[in-house]
Amino acid sequence: MDLKDHIASIPDFPKPGINFYDISPLLSHAEAWSVAMSRMAKVVGRHSPDILAGIESRGFLVAAPLALKLGCGFVMIRKKGKLPGKTIPYEYGLEYGTDTIEIQENAVKPGQRVVILDDLLATGGTLAASAGLLRRIGAEVTGAACIIELTFLNGRSKLDVPVEVLMSYDA
Repeated sequence: MDLKDHIASIPDFPKPGINFYDISPLLSHAEAWSVAMSRMAKVVGRHSPDILAGIESRGFLVAAPLALKLGCGFVMIRKKGKLPGKTIPYEYGLEYGTDTIEIQENAVKPGQRVVILDDLLATGGTLAASAGLLRRIGAEVTGAACIIELTFLNGRSKLDVPVEVLMSYDA
């Protein structure tokens, strides 16, 4: 099955000049979504994760069902102020300013093997920050995986772990 048949290309969203690759049609097609999760399980499983870390918010859609499929745990990496209880923040640089992501304290034990998941790899900034946050709390980040990679943005170059993707777009 060609999963690209289930990705919508939305021109000029969220602003002019941006071509948004939308996974909504993939999510709504039961067979295609099942194929996508099976393929992700195969590539992510090679990294022997204890925990899958999903990046807010579409990364949750990938990581949670995949964690069930692989028999491992799932944790959320969210924007500042979105998680209850004690959290550990991680501030990182953007093109114009900074942003902060957080994880709940004790969500990952030191030494646990973690794979980070999101729907799309673009510039790589949030994935790289997530790896930094997880390492700060003692996790062993063994890889990252996304449904889509925008290769022309070269986000993979910011990551120091193996990156798995199901499909790539060059523009």
